[in-house]
Amino acid sequence: MLKEPSPQQHELEMVSLESLVPDNHLLRKIDQYIDFEFIRDRVRHLYCSNNGRPALDPVVLFKMLFLGYLFGIRSERQLVREIQVNVAYRWFLRFNLT
Repeated sequence: MLKEPSPQQHELEMVSLESLVPDNHLLRKIDQYIDFEFIRDRVRHLYCSNNGRPALDPVVLFKMLFLGYLFGIRSERQLVREIQVNVAYRWFLRFNLT
């Protein structure tokens, strides 16, 4: 008997980004061994603390460029599109699904 598929797009699911990235993924290994927080201290003197717009996080910017280099994404626009759809990239950057 052939059934019509039920609409999957309108169901609410509770998932964690942590559970969607495999334990043996390369980005998990990199995240385990490299602490990128040193970047913030290295560039702190380049940012004004009391003037201008709030800055983008330099750690996130560096990690984005690192992803592009690591996975051979040459275009920054393509990199942004890849980050929008790749769950492992979002996990590595500490972004949520939305």
